[in-house]
Amino acid sequence: MRAGILFWLALLLIAGGDRPLAAEPSLPQSASRAAPEAESRWLLMPLVSSDPKVSTAAGAMAAYLHRFDADSPTSKLFLGGSYSTTHSYRYGVGGKAYFEHDRQRLSGVMGWGRIRNHYSDFLGSGLPLQSTDQLQMLALRYTHAVGHHWFAGAQLVSTNYLIGADDLLAGKILEKIGLTGFKSTGVGLVAEYDTRDNQNSATAGRYLLLHQIAYRQRLGGDVSFDAYQLDFRQFMSPAPRMTLALQMKGRWSFHAPPAGFSSVNLRGYVRGQQIGQHMSHVAIDLRYQLRERWFVAGFAGVAALYGDNAVHRRQLQWYPNLGVGIAYQLNRDKMVLRSDIALGSGGARGFYLRFGQPF
Repeated sequence: MRAGILFWLALLLIAGGDRPLAAEPSLPQSASRAAPEAESRWLLMPLVSSDPKVSTAAGAMAAYLHRFDADSPTSKLFLGGSYSTTHSYRYGVGGKAYFEHDRQRLSGVMGWGRIRNHYSDFLGSGLPLQSTDQLQMLALRYTHAVGHHWFAGAQLVSTNYLIGADDLLAGKILEKIGLTGFKSTGVGLVAEYDTRDNQNSATAGRYLLLHQIAYRQRLGGDVSFDAYQLDFRQFMSPAPRMTLALQMKGRWSFHAPPAGFSSVNLRGYVRGQQIGQHMSHVAIDLRYQLRERWFVAGFAGVAALYGDNAVHRRQLQWYPNLGVGIAYQLNRDKMVLRSDIALGSGGARGFYLRFGQPF
């Protein structure tokens, strides 16, 4: 946690009061009034995380912002990566585009990574284990407006996920439970409902995302299975300068191998460290504006894993979390650089300095 405290202090120094991290072009006052609300511009941000699985990781992300028309939210194209003290790395490129007066939405990401895992209690079995995950992935999603605030579309996901053991015992454990990774390609349908007042830091409205992915061998994957996901978010302002954000999220997998199971997706926990056939969570995030660009936050949540997992069968397991955060608003589009410290059960903990609100 000392790393987290140091980076909170660094964030205060980087921000330098109420100045934006990415300076916008200096314009005369008359020209500034005539300029569009969100001009094309670059942002450069640090990325930092720390957790018991991969220790401390640091990196950076560059983002290019562009608004296609006055009715569409600001689109983003980003490139970033990080490297950890355990010699793990992640890097990728992606973006989100909103155009035709926000009637069309397109998002995608390509990513690569190598994650060296150090488990003191692997999947609750009581056994220590060290492994290395190799990941390549591609994801694309397109939706089109079909009604008032409703969008419908399709998506494609392709991954090559390999799990290798660092010693003979670990290899036998992974082989026995079938957690060795796989290559997969899937397609699915997407439905969205969106009444948020802002895509980056909403203070009112709601968001609903329903989608499914059918992974099939005939599409080039090693296995065939189905996964369904739901993500619901509600935003409200119970008091001046205050925003209460609520999220309910779930993922349900059917006929999936252990490497395709669902994972706890709350801050403080490492994705992939606790897995189960199905996952559901509820999270709240209370944000308060201290100054024009500065915000503080408190958050809490609880996740449940149920169905089969790689070791136990038909066990319901609960994973609570809580934490605090601080955010700095980068621009007029309410994009933020946010830092969080989170705690979970069983010694789970994490520190994060990243771009954007958690939801």
